[in-house]
Amino acid sequence: MTPIQSVLITGANAGLGREAARQLALRDDISKIYLACRNQAKSEAAKTELQTETGRNIFEITLINVADPTSVRAAVRQMTSSVDAVVLNAGGTIGSNRNDLTPDGVTNMFAANMLGHVVLVDELLQRQLVTSTVLYAGSEATHGIPKMGIERPKMANYSVEEFTSIANGKKFSPKADPLEVYANIKLVGAHWMASMARQQPHIRFVTMSPGGTTGTNGMDELPFLKRLFFKHIGGRLMPLFAMMHSIDKGASRYVEGLLNPTFESDRFYASGPDYPTGPVVDQSSINPDLSNPAYQDNANQAVQQFA
Repeated sequence: MTPIQSVLITGANAGLGREAARQLALRDDISKIYLACRNQAKSEAAKTELQTETGRNIFEITLINVADPTSVRAAVRQMTSSVDAVVLNAGGTIGSNRNDLTPDGVTNMFAANMLGHVVLVDELLQRQLVTSTVLYAGSEATHGIPKMGIERPKMANYSVEEFTSIANGKKFSPKADPLEVYANIKLVGAHWMASMARQQPHIRFVTMSPGGTTGTNGMDELPFLKRLFFKHIGGRLMPLFAMMHSIDKGASRYVEGLLNPTFESDRFYASGPDYPTGPVVDQSSINPDLSNPAYQDNANQAVQQFA
């Protein structure tokens, strides 16, 4: 595995992305961190804070909106040097317009969590601007968390058409639970990553869930009652029952996934089947469908038609 010295992190001005940047900067072997964010002012504020907290001047801002492929392509064109690793962290349940379609024909939620990252990886690979590792933020929602009211995605046949219906929202009713939709999108992401790992064997592709994490922005746009429970009430109670852990633990999974070579390419790592915290395991041990090459390539084909 090529030593990782430079890392680009999407959604790095807040939450897990910012914390991952902070933890990486505390390592002597990391010499450059690109904060890939869509808001200039928030990016500058995060950069200043991170420099103060870590005592290191290794942060550089890359303006990018991962929900907009045009913005992604423009950001990559402006890159003047390669990076060793990329953390595809940005996303979440998005706002009330999450189900609206973008000009590319996918829902806003799919664009922010998947399509922009697909375009980013494709552009970096085409321009030979990533040398070692791509890490995608997965989610335990893909195996379901019944204790949190999150069901495992129901897949009929893992066809290109079914994955396409997740991308354009046709699989879901207009009133579908945002967490149900999010779980399906993250499932697409895990399959896409595994397919890319086989197509690009010189690059390591690892899907790593940060776990159920308190203090993130990912639940900000849920319906009121769910937001109240997950972010405020649950954020205090669920850690007591191993249903959530701190943001530093969530971000440390990213760091381990990047820097620990025992986390293999084409694998999806997350907590066991009952809790979104605790030691991570290869998710194909829970859902063998994740290791099916045909399903993986179908997911890749489905997302590439929009990219």
